[in-house]
Amino acid sequence: MTGRMRGFQTRAIHAGQEPDPSTGATIVPVYQTATYTQEAIGENRGYVYARSGNPTRTALEHCLASLEGGRFGLAYGSGMAAITGAMALVGAGEHVVVADDLYGGSHRLFTSVLNRYDVRFTYVDATDPDEVAKVVRPETRIVWIESPTNPMLRLVDISACAEIAAHAGAVLVVDNTFATPFLQNPLALGAHVVVHSTTKYVGGHSDVIGGAIVVDDEGLADKLRFHRNATGGIPGPWDAWLVLRGAKTLAVRMREHEKNASQLAAFLRTQRGVARVHYPGFPDHPGHAIAARQMRGFGGIVTIDLAGGEAAARELCRKTRIFSLGESLGGVESLIGYPWTMSHAAFSDEEKLRKGITKATIRLSVGLEDAEDLCDDLARAIAASGD
Repeated sequence: MTGRMRGFQTRAIHAGQEPDPSTGATIVPVYQTATYTQEAIGENRGYVYARSGNPTRTALEHCLASLEGGRFGLAYGSGMAAITGAMALVGAGEHVVVADDLYGGSHRLFTSVLNRYDVRFTYVDATDPDEVAKVVRPETRIVWIESPTNPMLRLVDISACAEIAAHAGAVLVVDNTFATPFLQNPLALGAHVVVHSTTKYVGGHSDVIGGAIVVDDEGLADKLRFHRNATGGIPGPWDAWLVLRGAKTLAVRMREHEKNASQLAAFLRTQRGVARVHYPGFPDHPGHAIAARQMRGFGGIVTIDLAGGEAAARELCRKTRIFSLGESLGGVESLIGYPWTMSHAAFSDEEKLRKGITKATIRLSVGLEDAEDLCDDLARAIAASGD
């Protein structure tokens, strides 16, 4: 059935989700079991133990693989579990090139955990592919990028980085959480591995923690699957079911996220208390041309710098009424975040400043409320924070 489905929304609703063979249930059931009864020794129905496989999880994995244009999907218990799973492709003494504008949790894993196992990292401004090429070594096994980046919404040329990685015999890993498979498909641009925090837009309702990897290469899939089974970073069946339910509405939600974000970004440019608005949908955004070429839209995140500095930023976070101050992003509700001490606390002050993150920087995850209400909420809070 999946092979006959072309449209994104059709695949989101049906890929991997045939009616339940035992009952005809239209919606994939939650298979809440730890083990499976076997016919005899060596004879089973494809499932033996839930760490290795679960039908609810299988449905989610098939759906996500279809949405990303890959053949193999692997679901994980969190976005960080998926990121850790992808790093199973590199070993001690080997080298990883990392785009230096990245999620703080990834940075913490790389600098405070994996470096203890003699995995070596070089951080680079990946918005310039020449800089990526300069630091690739014979022992480079992974080139790791985000696009758009978190939180400064810089754009990285995925195709250019894919060529560099392929020439070096390395694997290009793309964290596609911000763009989602609805707006961007890195595998079609030459990437080898796509990573998601499905907690964010794919789940979409701030009620589940999850992660995923999608690949098109069977050898990579086998390595990743073996490592996940050995280390156990799986989601439970209820979590898999919630993410699968969220995926069904990803397309319609992303259209509204982007519509609201675009309107809000334009509005914020008119506010005296806002020094700068970062949004790739603006034609004068440094990465706009790349975004227009490799994405099908500009996403639902808007990042701003406030003219009043740290004091204004802290007051803004305190005074919004519709935007909730909280970690995470990508839910139906709007969230306001302070990267300096929240999402990017793992970076040193010097590193944050080098990336353009200041104490005046605010990240807005634009939800699905009425855009006029979101604009009014921020206008009122910005004005109040400047008093």
